[in-house]
Amino acid sequence: MTDDNATTPERRLRELGIELPAASKPAGSYVTVVRTGSLLYTSGHGPTLPDGSSVTGKVGVDIDVDRACDAARTTGLNLLATLRAELGTLDHVARVVKVLGMVNCSPDFTQHPRVINGCSDLIVSVFGDAGRHARSAVGVSSLPFGICVEIEVIVEVVVKHAVLL
Repeated sequence: MTDDNATTPERRLRELGIELPAASKPAGSYVTVVRTGSLLYTSGHGPTLPDGSSVTGKVGVDIDVDRACDAARTTGLNLLATLRAELGTLDHVARVVKVLGMVNCSPDFTQHPRVINGCSDLIVSVFGDAGRHARSAVGVSSLPFGICVEIEVIVEVVVKHAVLL
C-alpha cells in the first residue's frame, strides 16, 4: 500500500495505542465479509464491547449523541478487526471506498452525520488519506438486538497480478 518510509495502518494502530478486538462471528445466515475482485464488502457491524455486550437504545432518546459517537467508533474497531482477520493485515487495504452508517433514532433526530463521524474519524486516523471515503449516514426506526448504530464498509485491497507466460 505504501512505500517503505510511510506509516502503515498497522503501525498507526500501534502509535495510537489501539488494540483491535477479536473479529465478530455472524449472528445469522450470512458471512461477515465478501471479496469480489479487489473490493471487500463487510456485513453490518454493531457496537459490540469487549465483554460481549452491545451499546443499545435510540439515539436522542435513550443515548446522547456523544455516547452514540463513541459507539460508532467501537463499531469501527470491530470493522477493522474483521478486515484484519480477512486480510491478515490492514496494510493490504489500498483505500476505504464507502461507509454506510445507520443510526437507531427517533423520527425527529437529525445528527446522523455527527454520530457516524465516530467511525469515519477512526478510519481516517488509521488509514490517513487512503481512509477518506464516500459515506451515507441515515436514521432508522430500529436495528438488530436494539443496537444504536450499525455500520458497513467497502474497501479496496492491494492486488498483486501474476505474470502469465
